[in-house]
Amino acid sequence: MGWFQTREVAPGVFVTLEPAVAEMFRAAMVTVRGRDRDLQFDFGCGLVALRPCLPLSGGPVLAVASHAHVDHIGGLHEFTDRMGHAAEAAGFAGLPGVETFAEEFRDWPDLVAKDPAPGWLPADWQLRPALLTGTLDEGDRIDLGDRQFTVLHLPGHSPGGIGLLDEASGLFLSGDAIYDDDILDDLPGASIPDYVATMDRLRHLDCRLVIGGHGPEMDRPRMVAIAEAYLRKRG
Repeated sequence: MGWFQTREVAPGVFVTLEPAVAEMFRAAMVTVRGRDRDLQFDFGCGLVALRPCLPLSGGPVLAVASHAHVDHIGGLHEFTDRMGHAAEAAGFAGLPGVETFAEEFRDWPDLVAKDPAPGWLPADWQLRPALLTGTLDEGDRIDLGDRQFTVLHLPGHSPGGIGLLDEASGLFLSGDAIYDDDILDDLPGASIPDYVATMDRLRHLDCRLVIGGHGPEMDRPRMVAIAEAYLRKRG
């Protein structure tokens, strides 16, 4: 078995995981094949070369990062067209001012269940900078030819968190704005008031299939239940 595991969760939509990575950092990478270009949303931890292992069609690829945390941008540098929110541009570029949690990742106990390469040591790993070639914000559109996504700015987990919504199919790529696992809102850079506003927005969002940054895929009722549970706790 290779380092990555990939499943097709809907026609032309694939989720790739790193099963050997500690659950805390085991983030979903989503590939959407389009007629004119593919979309790659999030990029794992950067322990193994990512792009050759993804189910890409072979055409142009737009790389979009949901936010600048280490488990979502490790392989971002492998792509030419790299986009994310401007609020976290420094983090993508490896500059101070935006927390990527790279140091916490390197020091995490039992980080991997198997080594990604013979003789690999966490101390030798470095998060590769990935300077954005463009930025995305609320209302921007991503056109794959036969699929269009609208960008939603969804801060809370991080200041520049974004999600992508394909209104036609009901596919929502939520990153860490919402996911079916423990919601982390006490990290450096997180904001509970922003998260409350984001959760209130998401409970009204029209979608059918939600792919979060962690945990299993969700339908809309499950996403709404998670959002409302968070609002009861924090709102």
